[in-house]
Amino acid sequence: MKETLHKAYKFSNSWTGTIVIVLFIIFFIAQAFRIPSGSMKDSLLIGDHLFAKKFAYGISMPHIPFLEVSIMPWSDSLRLVDGDTPKRGDIVIFRYPHNIKQHFVKRCVALPGDELFLLDKNLYIHFHEGDAWIKKNYPDSELKIFAGKSWVKNPYMKKHPGIHHDKNIVNLGYPAMQPLFNLAPIQVPKGEYFMMGDNRDHSNDSRFWGTVPYDNIEGTPWFVYFSIDENWEIRWDRMGKTPTDLEKPEYLNKAIAERVHHDKGNHGIY
Repeated sequence: MKETLHKAYKFSNSWTGTIVIVLFIIFFIAQAFRIPSGSMKDSLLIGDHLFAKKFAYGISMPHIPFLEVSIMPWSDSLRLVDGDTPKRGDIVIFRYPHNIKQHFVKRCVALPGDELFLLDKNLYIHFHEGDAWIKKNYPDSELKIFAGKSWVKNPYMKKHPGIHHDKNIVNLGYPAMQPLFNLAPIQVPKGEYFMMGDNRDHSNDSRFWGTVPYDNIEGTPWFVYFSIDENWEIRWDRMGKTPTDLEKPEYLNKAIAERVHHDKGNHGIY
């Protein structure tokens, strides 16, 4: 046993051993990501560097970092091992369905079988468990009766206060902007998930390009290991914090102040 441990120690100290260990961690345990856009403000900010928990939803097909080349190039599969599936309200890291080399970070708002629509920016969801389940689990939420079903209005805003709308974004009738304001009722297909950014009026998400297959899902943010703002000032207070930590008022209020300052005159979708 002692000899085996000694060999393992020597291997880990070699260049080959170090590379194998690092790749194992990146492929199966944790991978570093940087938040490049403001679609998840005020929950996650531009310049947040975080570790993703790669094993949160099973094991995705490992890809070589930076090159984004699968370690099994002969296979089209994006999933190595199935596991848990995203829950409503989870922040999820996934491969963009129309370009799998690109990673997105959004919040899961609807599961397979859920129905949803948007009206005047408000999100309404009929959860697939049915009306009795909805009334039991959302007793304090505003409900809308439509097509003989109960729909919960903005079910995540209370629990996740980083979700917000931009009052400066109004409906001027531009077709490309319509999914921000109104979306006809849809049902999420089996094995897929509807994703939206917390910065609702500045997010390129499932409202524009559809649902995300389970196979595209990579993991969930674990914790922020480094954060820097647009002025290259380090946000020391965010380092080491989880997404749940960052929803507390002391962090959220700072994020809101930074977003209000940065977003003046910014009407883009990212």
